[in-house]
Amino acid sequence: MQKIFSKWVQRYFSNEEALLLFLLLFVSGLVIWHLGGALIPVFAGLILAFMMQGGVNRLKSIGLGHKSAVATMFIAFTGFVVAMFLFILPAVWTQLVNLFNELPGMVTKLQQVLMLLPQNYPELVSAEQIRNLIGTAAAELSQLGQWLLSFSLSSLTGVLTALIYFVLVPFLVLFFLLDGDRLIAGWTAFLPKKREMMDQVWNEMDSQLANYIRGKAIEILIVGVATFISFALLGINYAALLGLLVGLSVLIPYIGAAVVTVPVALIAFFQWGWSDQFLYLMLAYTIIQAIDGNVIVPLLFSEAVNLHPVSIIVAVLVFGTLWGFWGVFFAIPLATLVKSIVSAWPTADELPPPDAG
Repeated sequence: MQKIFSKWVQRYFSNEEALLLFLLLFVSGLVIWHLGGALIPVFAGLILAFMMQGGVNRLKSIGLGHKSAVATMFIAFTGFVVAMFLFILPAVWTQLVNLFNELPGMVTKLQQVLMLLPQNYPELVSAEQIRNLIGTAAAELSQLGQWLLSFSLSSLTGVLTALIYFVLVPFLVLFFLLDGDRLIAGWTAFLPKKREMMDQVWNEMDSQLANYIRGKAIEILIVGVATFISFALLGINYAALLGLLVGLSVLIPYIGAAVVTVPVALIAFFQWGWSDQFLYLMLAYTIIQAIDGNVIVPLLFSEAVNLHPVSIIVAVLVFGTLWGFWGVFFAIPLATLVKSIVSAWPTADELPPPDAG
């Protein structure tokens, strides 16, 4: 066994650059594991900088200088964020509070529907089981509603956190856009001059990560706006809230769409019951999901993501468990990173022979 292990180590870890890359990845993982919470503003700044970098490059291609292009994109993005906070988020928050206020009535209606099951299928479910299920669900919803209504930024911690995000993140984005090349040069100055493997992995990940983040932002915007417009035209309550949920659900491939279908179907059922309006809304929702999966995603991510669906689901589960929301958000880029490293990793068979003499 020891001989087999020694041969395996000799085959895959005999290259100094490979060992250095493994060490860097290990240290980076430890830093994120222990300091992930403190580094959230940095992650947010990097994501926003990646999103805006494409626009900066396009403005530079039409003749603007680097600083002018960065300033233009930064002002445009700031205006978009301000509009979100002034118009969209207040409407979503109001609909969310109204939804929780109506939850007791929805639970009562759901109980009436479920109590028909013991009458029609007594051999499968009992009335006691239904009552226990409804009681558990009502207790959980009550606790969630109390937390929502009592949630406030009046605490000192909440105010400090908000100040960090609203002051520090924009500065980080601006500096990443203005001095990104110099920052990268400074961070890589201590690395060996000859680093073909690292450069290969970095070049592949830099392109794919930028395409993924920009593509995901565009996908969220398209799916969210299309859902809101469709639901508003069909007259469903909480159209803005549902549009936001459906838009954000694309962050979690496959799983997100399945999970968000539940609140969409329940709200439509509580409003209309088993009616034509319910069927029309679910048809519209199905069409949006089909267009997203078969048109939008292939157009946006045909080059950025080349992973099997099983690999994507496993990556979401693993990295989401390790790092929560950020693990879910970066699950596909991290899986792509693993794939790039495996593809570029040298073995003893591929190494050049030592110099004679």
